[in-house]
Amino acid sequence: MQSKSANWYEVTAKYLKLDNDGTEKRVSEVFVVDAVSFTEAEKRITKEVSELGKAVEVKKINPAPFREVFYDDLDSEAKWFKAKLAFIESDEETGKEKRSNVVYLVQAEDFDEALSNINEVMKGSMEDFLTANIAETKICAVFIH
Repeated sequence: MQSKSANWYEVTAKYLKLDNDGTEKRVSEVFVVDAVSFTEAEKRITKEVSELGKAVEVKKINPAPFREVFYDDLDSEAKWFKAKLAFIESDEETGKEKRSNVVYLVQAEDFDEALSNINEVMKGSMEDFLTANIAETKICAVFIH
């Protein structure tokens, strides 16, 4: 399992996709790309999705809430899960716990594997954390520089 920190963008693109039976079908799919700007995100998605189909039209670009992406094989058909981890810090003066939430994108076949992958990547962390939430996303692919 690898991890990559970057500026991530979620991009929705419509394009003509060739089905298994050879017919073209217009689909709208969500992708994630690392880029330094909206312009670069649009350019990269247009290039990447053009390899999957034709008549690419970028419909929406938003900064993604992810801090990092945990992945194994970007070419696999595995699903993508959004995981919210709560990092726990203790205030030495008051003795109270403070939690700060961080969102990650995790590649896995299912929920249990997503949790396992999170624990694998985070096992070297010096900070205490709780897995607050894991949810499957509609993300089809992640494109990394």
